[in-house]
Amino acid sequence: MKPITIEEIAGYRIPGALKYSPDGSRLAFQVTRADLEKNEYHTSVWIAEAGQARQMTFSIDASIAFWEDSETLILRRKSPDARPGVSELFRLNIRGGEAEPWMTLPFPLEQIEKMGDRYLATGLIRQADPDAYLDSEEVRKQKEADREKEKDYEVLEEVPWWFNGQGVTSGKRTALFLVRRKAEGQADCRRLTAPDFSVDSRLCVRDGKAWFTGAHQGRVQGLTNQLYCYDGKLSCLYRKKDYGISDPFLLNGRLFFHATDMKAYGCNQTADLCTLEDGRIRTVFAPPVTLYSSVLGDTAEGGAGSCSDGREYLTLATVDDHNAIFAFSADGDALSCRTLWEEPGMLCGLDAGGGKIAVIYQGWDHVAEVFEMNRDGSGWTQLTNLNGEALKDHYIARPHRLDYESGGLKLHGWVLLPEKYSPRRKYPAVLDVHGGPRCAYGETFFHEMQVWAARGFVVFFTNIRGSDGRGDAFADIRGDYGGEDFRNLMDFTDAVLKAYPGIDPKRVCETGGSYGGFMTNWIIGHTDRFCCAASQRSISNWISMARISDIGAFFSSDQNGTKGITSDRDVAVLWEHSPLKYADRVKTPTLFIHSEEDYRCPLAEGLQMMQAVALQGVETRMCLFHGENHELSRSGKPLHRIRRLKEITDWFERHAKNS
Repeated sequence: MKPITIEEIAGYRIPGALKYSPDGSRLAFQVTRADLEKNEYHTSVWIAEAGQARQMTFSIDASIAFWEDSETLILRRKSPDARPGVSELFRLNIRGGEAEPWMTLPFPLEQIEKMGDRYLATGLIRQADPDAYLDSEEVRKQKEADREKEKDYEVLEEVPWWFNGQGVTSGKRTALFLVRRKAEGQADCRRLTAPDFSVDSRLCVRDGKAWFTGAHQGRVQGLTNQLYCYDGKLSCLYRKKDYGISDPFLLNGRLFFHATDMKAYGCNQTADLCTLEDGRIRTVFAPPVTLYSSVLGDTAEGGAGSCSDGREYLTLATVDDHNAIFAFSADGDALSCRTLWEEPGMLCGLDAGGGKIAVIYQGWDHVAEVFEMNRDGSGWTQLTNLNGEALKDHYIARPHRLDYESGGLKLHGWVLLPEKYSPRRKYPAVLDVHGGPRCAYGETFFHEMQVWAARGFVVFFTNIRGSDGRGDAFADIRGDYGGEDFRNLMDFTDAVLKAYPGIDPKRVCETGGSYGGFMTNWIIGHTDRFCCAASQRSISNWISMARISDIGAFFSSDQNGTKGITSDRDVAVLWEHSPLKYADRVKTPTLFIHSEEDYRCPLAEGLQMMQAVALQGVETRMCLFHGENHELSRSGKPLHRIRRLKEITDWFERHAKNS
């Protein structure tokens, strides 16, 4: 059979953004494909109706904003000649014809929802100039000219001052707007929130009201926020600053939402489903697992993971190593939960309508496709075949589960074998460590792992302590980074070598990104059992991480059990858990992959470790990607993703061959 190649990662078509029409008869979704010649992506809009999917847009790049009615989609389009700072919306009748201009909004749009004959939208503003959306064309052009003069300078006045994938965010806010469409596509907009206020959740709009969460932001942004309602006037329903609140929804006319006080398990604590009672937040359901998808893949796109029709709330959940769909119904103030659907693999999008549920599903043997089922979870049907041809006649390595014990825990992982694997031969291997740490590997297609299996490597991966899917207590490794998690990985490696004696223990490679990059840096400072390593978007120094990452102000101290960097003890603890401290022990040839605009695990983290390893006389190499961020492996430019995987694969093959 054909081997899966590095370059084929650019050949997949990835669905996303599922949205049923108001009457539930049609499902709209987006499909993204790579353009290698221009090194960019194009997005088209598709419709599924009566079990058949068809492409609706061909000549424009468009994304779905919302359904205006059951035959009319409103699309967001970026025209080549669009004015800076505005958002163009187009109308598409699904019965045929081209998308035509509908309305232009005078601000960068984030979300828009229909509310009667008006619309509620969230969009980007500058706190220092919150009403720029009202500027005349002449004033707008003058401000653009003024900003052009200042393009070489950046003034930072708050923390965090940047955010991964968004660039510099200092002074920027997400405002709530009331929008009316006027004649000839003009928009009458009114900002509803204060200049310093930022909306931070999806809008829940029903029966002329809207609920959302957000906060007034000062010089230091916190982890808590407040709950708001708009029904012609804006009101704050919960003012205290003691919960992180998200995703409000209605059931039987009663408002529910996700909320966490972060007291038991820190910033990664699972949010409860809550309601308001006499002005207080009351938990009505404490989920045993996270109510979203944290199963990982490199060929699937995210999307909304929950929806409510007012009678039932559906949400994705991460259960052990796979996803499920939970259905919640309200009985007075209480919530009951049932598992509607649960299978191996990953889900990365969900919507419901017309007695149907649509999901984006990826199993071990195929890239993401759109599936549909009945509202009770029966009648599982595949609606798209976007990637069948791309994988036709290819060898896809099936994950073989391997159970093992480590530190008193019963754990499991998987092994991918090369085609025609024989225990009588000797094979190189790759240990791949996931990010997070609160994420999970599962039985789902992973392009990079399939490439390595196609090139003759045995690939193995696992969910260690700290992973998602088994509750907060299992996921809690605060103060123990590099402790039990490291031991789990080494025990898993031992178990794989014992179960598969065809693996040459002298030719085992290791890699990981984000938390997996931290662990790669930690591994090379604590063992030389691997012939080489590839550290991706890593953490090497918790002290510097705390002061430059977009989440560093809270994440470093939270995950390491300190109150900040305010004492000698804090510094000592952070340094104790920093891989950089142990760089003088490194003997493993290590490749570093990092993106210049990675603001989650900033470039300095990789550079520090790379230089420290080089100063030990150990072979090292850094491949730095300009114009990319923390999401390089998942959503980076097509040619960059190919180059990244080629760098890692070449590094593995050269060192596994020479070992």
